[in-house]
Amino acid sequence: MAAGRKDLAAVGRKDLALQALHDRHAAELWRFALRMTHDRELAEDVVQEVLLRAWRDPDLVTRDDAAARAWLFTVTRHLIVDKWRSAASRHEVGTAVVEDRSVSDDSSQVLDRWLIAEAMSGLSAEHRSVIGAAYYEGQSVADIAKRLRIPEGTVKSRLHYGLRTLKLILQEKGVTRS
Repeated sequence: MAAGRKDLAAVGRKDLALQALHDRHAAELWRFALRMTHDRELAEDVVQEVLLRAWRDPDLVTRDDAAARAWLFTVTRHLIVDKWRSAASRHEVGTAVVEDRSVSDDSSQVLDRWLIAEAMSGLSAEHRSVIGAAYYEGQSVADIAKRLRIPEGTVKSRLHYGLRTLKLILQEKGVTRS
């Protein structure tokens, strides 16, 4: 009898956590899906599917809010891309001239930049400075060493360990695989 109550309490806590996740992110997910699909009903369907997958994922409610948000937006983007691919294979256009209706959508780049910036904030200032100088500013190891007044070997070491830590942070967020 007590075990049944514990299971019921755990389900209740999970439902409350998922309700809170829904309340915080569902509207933004729908707007994001709408911008990508330009179809209100499809956007609603995608968000519903994402939230259903969130409900099925027992680990999602234990993640911090930023990681859960990143997971929700990534799954939304993947579902929409999957729908585009499947629709494209079923509805091929057989004309000689195809109208160019392409619309630039930078949402995936924005999400990627947001995830990287958030992950970079988890690094030490030393690691962040050398990674930023090397990858965002395009500086060489020698230039970074001169600017920071440290040996080139230290720059290389900080790059190595900083990138390794960055990879671990992204893995914890579910962005990359091990």
